[in-house]
Amino acid sequence: LQICTLLFASLYILCHFIITHFKKHTDFAAVHDDEDAAVNRIALGLCTFTLAVALGAVLLLPFSIISNEVLLSFPQNYYIQWLNGSLVHGLWNLVFLFSNLSLVFLMPFAYFFTESEGFAGSKKGIMARVYETSVVLLLLTLLVLGMVWVASAIVGNDAASRQSLYDLWECYLPYLYSCISLFGMLLLLLCTPFGLSTMFTVTGKLLVKPRLLEDLDEQLSCTRLEEAAVSRRISSGKASCWLNLNVELLREQFFAIRSKRRKLELRHRASPWQRNLGYPLAMLGLLALTGISVLIVCFHVLELLLDDAAMPRGIQDASLGQVSFSIFGSFGAALQVVLIFYLMVSSVVGFYSSPLFTRLLPARQDTPLTKIIGNCVSLLVLSSALPVFSRTLGITRFDLLGDFGRFNWLGNFYIVFLYNMGFAGLTTLCLVKRVSWAVQAELIHAFGED
Repeated sequence: LQICTLLFASLYILCHFIITHFKKHTDFAAVHDDEDAAVNRIALGLCTFTLAVALGAVLLLPFSIISNEVLLSFPQNYYIQWLNGSLVHGLWNLVFLFSNLSLVFLMPFAYFFTESEGFAGSKKGIMARVYETSVVLLLLTLLVLGMVWVASAIVGNDAASRQSLYDLWECYLPYLYSCISLFGMLLLLLCTPFGLSTMFTVTGKLLVKPRLLEDLDEQLSCTRLEEAAVSRRISSGKASCWLNLNVELLREQFFAIRSKRRKLELRHRASPWQRNLGYPLAMLGLLALTGISVLIVCFHVLELLLDDAAMPRGIQDASLGQVSFSIFGSFGAALQVVLIFYLMVSSVVGFYSSPLFTRLLPARQDTPLTKIIGNCVSLLVLSSALPVFSRTLGITRFDLLGDFGRFNWLGNFYIVFLYNMGFAGLTTLCLVKRVSWAVQAELIHAFGED
Protein backbone atom coordinates (compact mmCIF):
# COMPACT_ATOMS: atom_id res chain seq x y z
CA LEU A 1 0.00 0.00 0.00
CA GLN A 2 2.86 2.39 0.78
CA ILE A 3 4.44 1.76 -2.61
CA CYS A 4 1.12 2.34 -4.39
CA THR A 5 0.62 5.57 -2.43
CA LEU A 6 4.13 6.75 -3.29
CA LEU A 7 3.66 5.98 -7.00
CA PHE A 8 0.30 7.74 -7.14
CA ALA A 9 1.62 10.76 -5.23
CA SER A 10 4.42 11.10 -7.79
CA LEU A 11 1.92 10.93 -10.65
CA TYR A 12 -0.35 13.46 -8.92
CA ILE A 13 2.49 15.98 -8.50
CA LEU A 14 3.51 15.55 -12.15
CA CYS A 15 -0.08 16.01 -13.36
CA HIS A 16 -0.45 19.09 -11.15
CA PHE A 17 2.45 20.76 -12.97
CA ILE A 18 1.01 19.71 -16.35
CA ILE A 19 -2.43 21.19 -15.62
CA THR A 20 -0.90 24.32 -14.10
CA HIS A 21 0.99 24.83 -17.36
CA PHE A 22 -2.28 24.95 -19.34
CA LYS A 23 -4.86 26.44 -16.97
CA LYS A 24 -6.15 30.00 -17.31
CA HIS A 25 -4.97 31.86 -14.21
CA THR A 26 -7.89 34.30 -14.25
CA ASP A 27 -10.24 31.43 -13.40
CA PHE A 28 -8.44 30.89 -10.09
CA ALA A 29 -7.77 34.48 -9.04
CA ALA A 30 -9.72 35.58 -5.97
CA VAL A 31 -9.85 39.23 -7.02
CA HIS A 32 -13.48 39.29 -8.16
CA ASP A 33 -15.12 36.32 -6.44
CA ASP A 34 -13.50 34.24 -3.71
CA GLU A 35 -16.25 31.62 -3.93
CA ASP A 36 -15.75 30.98 -7.66
CA ALA A 37 -12.00 30.78 -7.20
CA ALA A 38 -12.38 28.22 -4.40
CA VAL A 39 -14.82 26.14 -6.46
CA ASN A 40 -12.45 26.18 -9.42
CA ARG A 41 -9.55 25.08 -7.23
CA ILE A 42 -11.57 22.13 -5.93
CA ALA A 43 -12.54 21.16 -9.47
CA LEU A 44 -8.91 21.52 -10.53
CA GLY A 45 -7.87 19.07 -7.80
CA LEU A 46 -10.39 16.53 -9.10
CA CYS A 47 -9.04 17.04 -12.64
CA THR A 48 -5.50 16.47 -11.39
CA PHE A 49 -6.60 13.26 -9.69
CA THR A 50 -8.29 12.05 -12.89
CA LEU A 51 -5.26 12.87 -15.05
CA ALA A 52 -3.03 11.00 -12.58
CA VAL A 53 -5.30 7.95 -12.92
CA ALA A 54 -5.12 8.26 -16.72
CA LEU A 55 -1.32 8.39 -16.59
CA GLY A 56 -1.35 5.40 -14.24
CA ALA A 57 -3.48 3.45 -16.73
CA VAL A 58 -0.94 4.23 -19.46
CA LEU A 59 1.96 3.00 -17.29
CA LEU A 60 0.07 -0.07 -16.05
CA LEU A 61 0.95 -2.53 -18.80
CA PRO A 62 4.56 -1.33 -19.37
CA PHE A 63 5.21 -1.47 -15.61
CA SER A 64 3.86 -5.03 -15.47
CA ILE A 65 5.98 -6.18 -18.43
CA ILE A 66 9.14 -4.57 -17.06
CA SER A 67 8.47 -6.03 -13.60
CA ASN A 68 8.18 -9.51 -15.08
CA GLU A 69 11.48 -9.17 -16.94
CA VAL A 70 13.26 -7.76 -13.86
CA LEU A 71 12.03 -10.64 -11.69
CA LEU A 72 12.99 -13.08 -14.42
CA SER A 73 16.53 -11.69 -14.61
CA PHE A 74 17.09 -11.18 -10.85
CA PRO A 75 14.88 -13.71 -9.06
CA GLN A 76 16.74 -13.66 -5.73
CA ASN A 77 17.80 -10.03 -5.54
CA TYR A 78 17.21 -8.53 -2.10
CA TYR A 79 16.57 -4.98 -3.36
CA ILE A 80 13.60 -5.92 -5.54
CA GLN A 81 11.69 -8.08 -3.09
CA TRP A 82 9.01 -5.38 -2.96
CA LEU A 83 8.35 -6.02 -6.66
CA ASN A 84 5.96 -9.00 -6.78
CA GLY A 85 2.73 -10.22 -8.30
CA SER A 86 0.66 -8.94 -5.39
CA LEU A 87 1.85 -5.37 -6.00
CA VAL A 88 1.13 -5.54 -9.74
CA HIS A 89 -2.29 -7.09 -9.18
CA GLY A 90 -3.11 -4.40 -6.62
CA LEU A 91 -2.11 -1.67 -9.06
CA TRP A 92 -4.44 -3.09 -11.71
CA ASN A 93 -7.33 -3.20 -9.24
CA LEU A 94 -6.66 0.34 -8.00
CA VAL A 95 -6.50 1.76 -11.53
CA PHE A 96 -9.77 0.02 -12.38
CA LEU A 97 -11.41 1.33 -9.21
CA PHE A 98 -10.18 4.92 -9.63
CA SER A 99 -11.08 4.92 -13.33
CA ASN A 100 -14.65 3.99 -12.44
CA LEU A 101 -14.70 6.57 -9.66
CA SER A 102 -13.36 9.36 -11.88
CA LEU A 103 -15.54 8.69 -14.91
CA VAL A 104 -18.79 8.03 -13.07
CA PHE A 105 -18.58 10.45 -10.12
CA LEU A 106 -15.61 12.82 -9.90
CA MET A 107 -15.61 14.36 -13.37
CA PRO A 108 -19.41 14.84 -13.54
CA PHE A 109 -19.24 16.32 -10.04
CA ALA A 110 -16.43 18.70 -11.09
CA TYR A 111 -18.39 19.90 -14.13
CA PHE A 112 -21.70 20.40 -12.31
CA PHE A 113 -19.88 21.97 -9.37
CA THR A 114 -18.36 24.68 -11.56
CA GLU A 115 -21.71 25.36 -13.26
CA SER A 116 -23.83 25.36 -10.09
CA GLU A 117 -25.02 28.45 -8.23
CA GLY A 118 -27.11 26.92 -5.45
CA PHE A 119 -30.86 26.36 -5.26
CA ALA A 120 -33.12 29.36 -5.60
CA GLY A 121 -33.86 30.90 -2.21
CA SER A 122 -31.03 29.11 -0.44
CA LYS A 123 -28.11 30.82 1.24
CA LYS A 124 -25.26 31.40 -1.17
CA GLY A 125 -21.95 29.71 -0.54
CA ILE A 126 -19.87 26.68 -1.41
CA MET A 127 -22.12 24.29 0.55
CA ALA A 128 -25.16 25.45 -1.44
CA ARG A 129 -23.29 24.54 -4.60
CA VAL A 130 -22.32 21.18 -3.10
CA TYR A 131 -25.98 20.41 -2.32
CA GLU A 132 -27.13 21.33 -5.82
CA THR A 133 -24.32 19.36 -7.44
CA SER A 134 -25.03 16.31 -5.28
CA VAL A 135 -28.72 16.34 -6.21
CA VAL A 136 -27.97 16.71 -9.93
CA LEU A 137 -25.34 13.97 -9.75
CA LEU A 138 -27.75 11.66 -7.92
CA LEU A 139 -30.38 12.17 -10.61
CA LEU A 140 -27.78 11.56 -13.32
CA THR A 141 -26.63 8.38 -11.56
CA LEU A 142 -30.19 7.07 -11.40
CA LEU A 143 -30.66 7.88 -15.08
CA VAL A 144 -27.46 6.08 -16.11
CA LEU A 145 -28.29 3.16 -13.79
CA GLY A 146 -31.70 2.81 -15.41
CA MET A 147 -30.24 2.95 -18.92
CA VAL A 148 -27.65 0.30 -18.09
CA TRP A 149 -30.31 -1.86 -16.42
CA VAL A 150 -32.49 -1.69 -19.54
CA ALA A 151 -29.50 -2.36 -21.82
CA SER A 152 -28.46 -5.37 -19.75
CA ALA A 153 -32.01 -6.72 -19.71
CA ILE A 154 -32.30 -6.36 -23.49
CA VAL A 155 -28.95 -8.01 -24.16
CA GLY A 156 -29.38 -10.75 -21.57
CA ASN A 157 -33.11 -11.26 -22.22
CA ASP A 158 -33.62 -13.33 -19.09
CA ALA A 159 -34.56 -12.85 -15.48
CA ALA A 160 -31.05 -13.54 -14.21
CA SER A 161 -29.59 -10.61 -16.14
CA ARG A 162 -32.28 -8.31 -14.80
CA GLN A 163 -31.74 -9.47 -11.24
CA SER A 164 -27.95 -9.23 -11.52
CA LEU A 165 -27.94 -5.44 -11.62
CA TYR A 166 -29.31 -5.26 -8.09
CA ASP A 167 -25.78 -6.05 -6.99
CA LEU A 168 -24.34 -2.63 -7.70
CA TRP A 169 -20.67 -3.32 -7.07
CA GLU A 170 -20.39 -6.72 -8.72
CA CYS A 171 -22.41 -6.08 -11.86
CA TYR A 172 -23.43 -2.47 -12.45
CA LEU A 173 -20.03 -0.77 -12.30
CA PRO A 174 -18.14 -3.49 -14.23
CA TYR A 175 -20.87 -3.52 -16.89
CA LEU A 176 -20.85 0.26 -17.14
CA TYR A 177 -17.07 0.31 -17.32
CA SER A 178 -17.23 -2.41 -19.98
CA CYS A 179 -19.38 -0.10 -22.10
CA ILE A 180 -16.99 2.81 -21.49
CA SER A 181 -14.02 0.60 -22.33
CA LEU A 182 -15.70 -0.55 -25.55
CA PHE A 183 -16.27 3.10 -26.46
CA GLY A 184 -12.61 3.81 -25.68
CA MET A 185 -11.57 0.88 -27.88
CA LEU A 186 -13.64 2.23 -30.77
CA LEU A 187 -12.13 5.67 -30.21
CA LEU A 188 -8.63 4.17 -30.26
CA LEU A 189 -9.49 2.26 -33.43
CA LEU A 190 -10.33 5.54 -35.16
CA CYS A 191 -7.69 7.82 -33.63
CA THR A 192 -4.62 5.57 -33.60
CA PRO A 193 -4.36 4.88 -37.37
CA PHE A 194 -4.94 8.56 -38.08
CA GLY A 195 -2.39 9.48 -35.41
CA LEU A 196 0.20 7.06 -36.80
CA SER A 197 0.07 8.86 -40.14
CA THR A 198 -0.05 12.31 -38.53
CA MET A 199 3.08 11.58 -36.46
CA PHE A 200 5.21 12.05 -39.59
CA THR A 201 3.81 15.55 -40.11
CA VAL A 202 4.17 16.51 -36.43
CA THR A 203 7.75 15.25 -36.30
CA GLY A 204 8.55 17.12 -39.51
CA LYS A 205 7.41 20.37 -37.91
CA LEU A 206 9.48 19.83 -34.76
CA LEU A 207 12.74 18.82 -36.46
CA VAL A 208 14.90 20.68 -38.95
CA LYS A 209 14.62 19.21 -42.42
CA PRO A 210 17.58 18.84 -44.81
CA ARG A 211 18.15 21.70 -47.21
CA LEU A 212 16.81 19.60 -50.07
CA LEU A 213 13.37 19.58 -48.44
CA GLU A 214 13.35 22.98 -46.75
CA ASP A 215 14.86 26.36 -47.65
CA LEU A 216 15.13 28.12 -44.28
CA ASP A 217 17.10 31.05 -45.71
CA GLU A 218 14.23 32.05 -47.97
CA GLN A 219 11.61 31.58 -45.22
CA LEU A 220 13.67 33.61 -42.74
CA SER A 221 14.22 36.43 -45.23
CA CYS A 222 10.50 36.65 -46.06
CA THR A 223 9.57 36.62 -42.38
CA ARG A 224 12.01 39.45 -41.57
CA LEU A 225 10.64 41.56 -44.42
CA GLU A 226 7.08 40.90 -43.26
CA GLU A 227 7.99 41.81 -39.68
CA ALA A 228 9.61 45.07 -40.80
CA ALA A 229 6.59 45.97 -42.94
CA VAL A 230 4.13 45.43 -40.09
CA SER A 231 6.39 47.40 -37.73
CA ARG A 232 6.40 50.37 -40.13
CA ARG A 233 2.60 50.24 -40.41
CA ILE A 234 2.28 50.34 -36.62
CA SER A 235 4.67 53.30 -36.40
CA SER A 236 2.86 55.21 -39.14
CA GLY A 237 -0.51 54.52 -37.51
CA LYS A 238 0.70 56.00 -34.20
CA ALA A 239 2.32 59.04 -35.82
CA SER A 240 -0.51 60.02 -38.15
CA CYS A 241 -4.10 60.86 -37.26
CA TRP A 242 -5.22 60.51 -40.88
CA LEU A 243 -4.63 56.78 -41.14
CA ASN A 244 -7.44 54.61 -39.77
CA LEU A 245 -5.50 51.54 -38.68
CA ASN A 246 -6.41 48.89 -36.13
CA VAL A 247 -3.22 49.15 -34.10
CA GLU A 248 -4.17 46.34 -31.71
CA LEU A 249 -4.77 43.92 -34.58
CA LEU A 250 -1.46 44.93 -36.18
CA ARG A 251 0.30 44.50 -32.85
CA GLU A 252 -1.02 40.94 -32.48
CA GLN A 253 0.07 40.21 -36.05
CA PHE A 254 3.51 41.67 -35.30
CA PHE A 255 3.98 39.48 -32.21
CA ALA A 256 2.93 36.37 -34.17
CA ILE A 257 5.39 37.14 -36.98
CA ARG A 258 8.18 37.86 -34.50
CA SER A 259 7.55 34.55 -32.74
CA LYS A 260 7.68 32.77 -36.09
CA ARG A 261 10.92 34.57 -36.97
CA ARG A 262 12.57 33.52 -33.69
CA LYS A 263 11.59 29.90 -34.24
CA LEU A 264 13.03 30.02 -37.75
CA GLU A 265 16.27 31.50 -36.42
CA LEU A 266 16.58 28.66 -33.92
CA ARG A 267 16.02 26.13 -36.68
CA HIS A 268 18.48 27.98 -38.91
CA ARG A 269 21.21 27.70 -36.27
CA ALA A 270 20.83 23.91 -36.13
CA SER A 271 24.01 21.94 -36.73
CA PRO A 272 24.53 19.89 -39.91
CA TRP A 273 24.21 16.73 -37.81
CA GLN A 274 20.74 17.78 -36.64
CA ARG A 275 19.75 18.85 -40.12
CA ASN A 276 21.06 15.96 -42.19
CA LEU A 277 20.96 13.09 -39.68
CA GLY A 278 18.25 13.83 -37.08
CA TYR A 279 15.33 14.21 -39.48
CA PRO A 280 16.04 11.07 -41.58
CA LEU A 281 16.65 8.94 -38.47
CA ALA A 282 13.41 10.18 -36.86
CA MET A 283 11.43 9.41 -40.00
CA LEU A 284 13.00 5.96 -40.29
CA GLY A 285 12.27 5.30 -36.61
CA LEU A 286 8.61 6.25 -36.99
CA LEU A 287 8.33 4.16 -40.14
CA ALA A 288 9.95 1.16 -38.41
CA LEU A 289 7.68 1.38 -35.33
CA THR A 290 4.58 1.75 -37.48
CA GLY A 291 5.59 -1.11 -39.76
CA ILE A 292 6.34 -3.40 -36.80
CA SER A 293 2.97 -2.57 -35.26
CA VAL A 294 1.11 -3.44 -38.46
CA LEU A 295 3.10 -6.66 -38.92
CA ILE A 296 2.39 -7.76 -35.34
CA VAL A 297 -1.33 -7.15 -35.83
CA CYS A 298 -1.33 -9.08 -39.14
CA PHE A 299 0.49 -11.98 -37.48
CA HIS A 300 -2.00 -11.86 -34.63
CA VAL A 301 -4.87 -12.15 -37.13
CA LEU A 302 -3.36 -15.40 -38.38
CA GLU A 303 -2.96 -16.61 -34.80
CA LEU A 304 -6.62 -15.91 -34.09
CA LEU A 305 -7.58 -18.14 -37.00
CA LEU A 306 -5.32 -21.00 -35.91
CA ASP A 307 -5.08 -20.90 -32.12
CA ASP A 308 -7.71 -20.10 -29.47
CA ALA A 309 -4.96 -19.11 -27.02
CA ALA A 310 -4.43 -15.90 -29.01
CA MET A 311 -7.76 -14.55 -27.75
CA PRO A 312 -7.46 -11.92 -25.01
CA ARG A 313 -8.42 -13.24 -21.61
CA GLY A 314 -8.35 -12.18 -18.01
CA ILE A 315 -6.57 -13.84 -15.09
CA GLN A 316 -6.91 -13.33 -11.37
CA ASP A 317 -3.37 -14.30 -10.32
CA ALA A 318 -0.30 -12.47 -11.60
CA SER A 319 2.48 -15.06 -11.85
CA LEU A 320 5.50 -12.88 -12.50
CA GLY A 321 9.11 -13.90 -12.95
CA GLN A 322 8.38 -17.35 -14.40
CA VAL A 323 8.43 -16.90 -18.18
CA SER A 324 8.99 -14.00 -20.56
CA PHE A 325 5.97 -12.70 -22.42
CA SER A 326 7.96 -12.37 -25.64
CA ILE A 327 9.69 -15.03 -27.70
CA PHE A 328 12.65 -12.64 -28.06
CA GLY A 329 13.16 -12.33 -24.32
CA SER A 330 14.07 -9.01 -22.76
CA PHE A 331 14.55 -7.33 -26.14
CA GLY A 332 11.06 -8.33 -27.21
CA ALA A 333 9.62 -7.10 -23.90
CA ALA A 334 11.39 -3.74 -24.32
CA LEU A 335 10.01 -3.52 -27.87
CA GLN A 336 6.51 -4.20 -26.53
CA VAL A 337 6.85 -1.35 -24.03
CA VAL A 338 8.07 1.03 -26.74
CA LEU A 339 5.20 0.04 -29.04
CA ILE A 340 2.62 0.54 -26.29
CA PHE A 341 3.89 4.06 -25.58
CA TYR A 342 4.12 4.80 -29.30
CA LEU A 343 0.53 3.70 -29.91
CA MET A 344 -0.69 5.78 -26.98
CA VAL A 345 1.12 8.90 -28.20
CA SER A 346 -0.20 8.29 -31.70
CA SER A 347 -3.75 7.92 -30.43
CA VAL A 348 -3.48 11.22 -28.52
CA VAL A 349 -2.05 12.96 -31.61
CA GLY A 350 -4.80 11.51 -33.77
CA PHE A 351 -7.44 12.49 -31.21
CA TYR A 352 -6.42 16.14 -31.12
CA SER A 353 -5.82 16.25 -34.89
CA SER A 354 -9.28 14.95 -35.79
CA PRO A 355 -11.85 17.59 -36.79
CA LEU A 356 -14.29 16.41 -34.10
CA PHE A 357 -11.95 16.97 -31.15
CA THR A 358 -9.52 19.64 -32.33
CA ARG A 359 -11.41 22.23 -30.25
CA LEU A 360 -10.36 20.40 -27.08
CA LEU A 361 -6.67 21.07 -27.78
CA PRO A 362 -5.38 22.93 -24.69
CA ALA A 363 -3.52 26.21 -25.02
CA ARG A 364 -0.68 27.25 -22.75
CA GLN A 365 -1.93 29.44 -19.85
CA ASP A 366 -5.23 29.94 -21.67
CA THR A 367 -7.34 26.80 -21.15
CA PRO A 368 -10.66 27.30 -19.31
CA LEU A 369 -11.64 24.85 -16.60
CA THR A 370 -14.47 23.24 -18.57
CA LYS A 371 -12.04 22.40 -21.37
CA ILE A 372 -9.59 20.96 -18.82
CA ILE A 373 -12.38 18.69 -17.55
CA GLY A 374 -13.16 17.59 -21.10
CA ASN A 375 -9.50 16.83 -21.77
CA CYS A 376 -9.14 14.81 -18.56
CA VAL A 377 -12.22 12.72 -19.37
CA SER A 378 -11.06 12.11 -22.95
CA LEU A 379 -7.55 11.11 -21.90
CA LEU A 380 -8.91 8.80 -19.19
CA VAL A 381 -11.22 7.06 -21.67
CA LEU A 382 -8.32 6.54 -24.08
CA SER A 383 -5.77 5.46 -21.48
CA SER A 384 -8.09 3.12 -19.56
CA ALA A 385 -8.76 1.23 -22.80
CA LEU A 386 -5.03 1.01 -23.65
CA PRO A 387 -4.31 -2.30 -21.79
CA VAL A 388 -7.27 -4.00 -23.47
CA PHE A 389 -6.32 -2.38 -26.79
CA SER A 390 -2.73 -3.65 -26.62
CA ARG A 391 -3.77 -7.17 -25.65
CA THR A 392 -6.54 -7.35 -28.26
CA LEU A 393 -4.12 -6.40 -31.05
CA GLY A 394 -1.49 -8.85 -29.86
CA ILE A 395 1.09 -6.16 -29.10
CA THR A 396 1.78 -8.01 -25.86
CA ARG A 397 0.96 -11.44 -24.44
CA PHE A 398 0.54 -10.14 -20.90
CA ASP A 399 -2.97 -11.22 -19.91
CA LEU A 400 -5.40 -8.72 -18.40
CA LEU A 401 -5.50 -8.72 -14.61
CA GLY A 402 -8.42 -8.14 -12.28
CA ASP A 403 -11.62 -6.62 -13.61
CA PHE A 404 -9.97 -5.59 -16.87
CA GLY A 405 -10.45 -9.17 -18.08
CA ARG A 406 -14.13 -9.39 -17.12
CA PHE A 407 -15.45 -7.53 -20.16
CA ASN A 408 -18.04 -9.67 -21.91
CA TRP A 409 -17.09 -8.73 -25.46
CA LEU A 410 -13.47 -9.89 -25.01
CA GLY A 411 -14.53 -13.50 -25.51
CA ASN A 412 -16.31 -12.81 -28.80
CA PHE A 413 -14.10 -14.07 -31.62
CA TYR A 414 -15.82 -12.04 -34.33
CA ILE A 415 -15.44 -8.74 -32.46
CA VAL A 416 -11.74 -9.35 -31.76
CA PHE A 417 -11.04 -10.57 -35.31
CA LEU A 418 -12.85 -7.68 -37.00
CA TYR A 419 -11.15 -5.23 -34.64
CA ASN A 420 -7.71 -6.47 -35.67
CA MET A 421 -8.62 -6.42 -39.35
CA GLY A 422 -10.05 -2.92 -39.03
CA PHE A 423 -6.92 -1.60 -37.31
CA ALA A 424 -4.56 -3.11 -39.90
CA GLY A 425 -6.69 -1.89 -42.80
CA LEU A 426 -7.19 1.65 -41.48
CA THR A 427 -3.53 2.05 -40.55
CA THR A 428 -2.33 0.89 -43.96
CA LEU A 429 -4.82 3.13 -45.74
CA CYS A 430 -3.90 6.21 -43.68
CA LEU A 431 -0.18 5.60 -44.13
CA VAL A 432 -0.36 5.10 -47.89
CA LYS A 433 -2.52 8.18 -48.29
CA ARG A 434 -0.47 10.44 -46.00
CA VAL A 435 3.00 9.29 -47.15
CA SER A 436 2.15 9.48 -50.84
CA TRP A 437 0.73 12.97 -50.47
CA ALA A 438 3.63 14.13 -48.30
CA VAL A 439 6.27 12.84 -50.72
CA GLN A 440 4.48 14.45 -53.65
CA ALA A 441 4.18 17.79 -51.84
CA GLU A 442 7.82 17.78 -50.73
CA LEU A 443 9.08 16.97 -54.22
CA ILE A 444 6.96 19.72 -55.77
CA HIS A 445 8.16 22.18 -53.14
CA ALA A 446 11.81 21.14 -53.44
CA PHE A 447 11.95 21.50 -57.23
CA GLY A 448 10.00 24.75 -57.24
CA GLU A 449 7.05 23.50 -59.28
CA ASP A 450 4.43 24.85 -56.89
